[in-house]
Amino acid sequence: MRFPLCPLRDGLAFPRRFDDSLRMGRIVTSLKVKNLLDPEATLSCDALVDTGAAYLALPTAWKARLGQLHSVRTIKCETATQDLAPAEVCGPVEIQLEGFDPVYGEVLFLDMHPANGQYEPLVGYIVLEQCQAAVDMLGRRLVHVRKADLKTQRLGCTASAGHQLTY
Repeated sequence: MRFPLCPLRDGLAFPRRFDDSLRMGRIVTSLKVKNLLDPEATLSCDALVDTGAAYLALPTAWKARLGQLHSVRTIKCETATQDLAPAEVCGPVEIQLEGFDPVYGEVLFLDMHPANGQYEPLVGYIVLEQCQAAVDMLGRRLVHVRKADLKTQRLGCTASAGHQLTY
């Protein structure tokens, strides 16, 4: 397939792609969610990787597919449009991103409106950290992080044996 070229400075050129799914920064991954209390209740979908989101966010309309989950808490979420929306955090679930080992945690159910008849679930940074996944923006994919970062940030924290951290 040939793409028309866009001119750049110094006579260089790069291919221009018109496919909307190839927008810069858009990474989609396949995932599977399993209810740990009812292993037969599973859900598979594609989800947008959103490093600005914290949780794995699924539409409330899909909640019944995972069977009976414990409602851990209800929180308020700020959406991309800066609206505040109530969301229910439920668990325990097993989450497996394609190509990564499964991790265990919670899922956030949020009232979503389907765009063109399809919902767009989000994979947030908590799941990415648990999976040791990093975002490769040039390759538009998730890659394995070779080691977990357990170093503390230098924020002026001090602690001694048997004492709480002081800031």
